[in-house]
Formats: sequence, structure tokens, C-alpha cells
Amino acid sequence: MQDGDGYAKAAGNGVAAPVSPWAIAALSFAAFASSASIRVCDALLPRLDADFGVGLGSAAQVVTAFAVAYGLLQAFYGPLGDHFGKYRVIAWACGASVLTALGCALAPGFGTLVIARFFAGATAAAVIPLSMAWIGDAVPYEHRQPVLARFLTGQIIGFAAGPFAGGFAADHLDWRAPFVALAIWFALACAMLLRVDRRQARISVAPASEPARGVVRALFAAFAYVLRRRWSRVVLATVFLEGAALFGPFAFLATHLHRTLGLSLSAAGGTLMLYGAGGLTFAAFSRTLVRGLGEPWLAAAGGGALCVAFLMLGLGTTWAGAMVGAFLAGLGFYMIHNTLQTNATQMAPERRGASLALFASCLFVGQSVGVAGASIVVERFGTAPIIVGGGVALLVIAASFGRRIATHRPR
Repeated sequence: MQDGDGYAKAAGNGVAAPVSPWAIAALSFAAFASSASIRVCDALLPRLDADFGVGLGSAAQVVTAFAVAYGLLQAFYGPLGDHFGKYRVIAWACGASVLTALGCALAPGFGTLVIARFFAGATAAAVIPLSMAWIGDAVPYEHRQPVLARFLTGQIIGFAAGPFAGGFAADHLDWRAPFVALAIWFALACAMLLRVDRRQARISVAPASEPARGVVRALFAAFAYVLRRRWSRVVLATVFLEGAALFGPFAFLATHLHRTLGLSLSAAGGTLMLYGAGGLTFAAFSRTLVRGLGEPWLAAAGGGALCVAFLMLGLGTTWAGAMVGAFLAGLGFYMIHNTLQTNATQMAPERRGASLALFASCLFVGQSVGVAGASIVVERFGTAPIIVGGGVALLVIAASFGRRIATHRPR
């Protein structure tokens, strides 16, 4: 068999089928829009507070609403992708996200914006987890982590670009402008995905051994199948805690830099773009890091980098220190999260769509819990305590998961 980056096993006969490089590129392009949608409101929070007079903690509802819908809808998209085809469902979701992004841009008031963000999270939810599930179907396990890292380039850049776009709009444009830009990007992604889906070599996936019993029964049967596995429960619990400890504080990082260092929101969002540079550094050296450290130490080292990063961001007094902290945060996050993602693709290969749906659901439900909890802390004690606390928690979470990998390696 040739390198797994270019070939996949066709189900049923074990024959390798070629995977177009454009298929991964199109998925990464779509992941940019989905990821940017997640973070676009972070640097907008002070502007939304000023325009609507709702308070910083309440303004964070636009982040929480998106995350709640994004997490809960994984329960819908996983089985849907297994049934209709993951690639096709991703394309449909990008088309729907054009409408929901425009809904955010046209929202007449804050309450309407929160509702629109909920629906935006609901439509964007399919892109990244189903993309990972499709790669899991298409690429053998031994080649999968570097391929996932390259796919995640779009997600990484989008994650970094979201706060910058929000901050730039907050300083120089209307707060609606980033949502219009996202609608255009989703439209381009939809067109690319549909074109690739028509032209790429079909990679068939073995159907579930159970007959169809209706959407609801099939959905719960798939999830129950995944959750019966002990290792699945470990991975899902870990990613839930990761989501709460990382993304709760992260939602307030741009605001923290704006208030404590006196940076403009554009500069604060631009500083957080170095998070993306850290993630891209991991993607570039992922193969070397995985081989050199192994999964247990890769996860533990990622937690250590995140802890140092959050301490620098939460307690630092210089812009240069914040820039280093943002870079380390991106590097550390993708060290542990890529390890979690790779393990998630192998939790239950026969139900990979459902597995990745549960994985993403736990991550973003964790984020919604984290943002809600962080909002309470920020209103009472400010931004620094929640950022420092998140860093310490991430160190513990990553070290614990690294120890568990050392005693259990999925096949």
C-alpha cells in the first residue's frame, strides 16, 4: 500500500482507493469558516457590551449559545453522516451556514443575535467532526495523525483569524461585518466541497451491521455502542474537561489583553493570532513530535505548555510576553488535542461518525459550561483568576490523559 496520505482502504474488499489531495484541502477550507465562527465573537464582547449595554458577562452569551448548539447538534450530524455520506453532509452544512451567518449579520438586537448565534452553531457543527470521521475512514491509523494535523491547518488558522476579525471590526467597522465575511467563505466552501464530492473517487464505508430501525433508535444505538467501551468514556471525559478549562478562559483573553495591557481590540485579536502560529508549528512538525515523544508524552507536554502560556497571559505585564504566551497556547493545545482526536477516530471504527460526533459534542458542551462558569468569575473577580486557573487545570488534565494512554493504546 502506498502512503496513507494519498490512499484509503475501500470497505468490504480491502482494496486501496485514491484520495484526492483536493478532498483534504476542501475540508480544511471549510474548517476555517467553522473554526472562525466559533471564536469571532471573543474580541467583539466589549463592543457588544458598549453597543447593547448588557455587561461583559451577559455579552458572552453569544459565545455560549453557539457552543451549546455546536455541541448538541453533533448527536444529529454523526448518524446523518454515516447514513448519507459524511462529505456530502459537510457540504450541505456549509450551505446552511451561509444563511445562519447572514442571520447574525442582520440581527436587529442583542437577543436576536444570541438566537442567530445558536442557529449558526447548529449549522457549523457538522464540518470539523465529520471531516475527521471521513479522514478516519479514508486513512489507515498509522498514517492518520499527520494527515489530521494537515487538515487541521484550516481549523488552526480560522481559530486564530476569528478573534482578529472580531477585534478589527470592533475597532474600525460595524460588528456585523465579520458575519458577512463568514457567509461568503461558507458559500465558497460549499461550492468546493460539492465539486470535489462529484469528482473524487468514491471511498465506500462498510455499513453498520444492524438494520435501520428509524432515526431515533439508530442514533441512540450508535451512541450506546460507543459509550460501552471504557476507552471511549476516558477520551470523551477528557475532551469535555479540556473544553471547559481551555475555552472558558479563552473567550475572555482578548478582553483581558485589552483591559490590562491597554491594547486595542484589533491588537489584542492580532496577538491571539499567534495561537494559530503555534498550532501551525505543531502541524509542520507533527510527524517528528509524535515519533520523538510518543502519544503519552506529547499529551503531557502539551498540558505543560498550556499551563505556562496561560500563566504568561493571565499574569504578564508586557505585550511581548502575551505574544509568547499566545504562541505557546496554540502549540500546547494542538499537542494534546491532536492526540485526543487521533484516539477519538479509533474509539469505535465501525461507528466512527457517531464516535466523532460524541467527541465534538463533549468538547463544545464543555466549552459552553466553561464559558458560563468563566462569565460568573469574570463578573466578580476579573479576568486574570479564570485564565490562571484554566492553565493549572489543563496541566492536570493533560498529565492524567498521558498516563492513561501509556497503559492503553487503541488499535
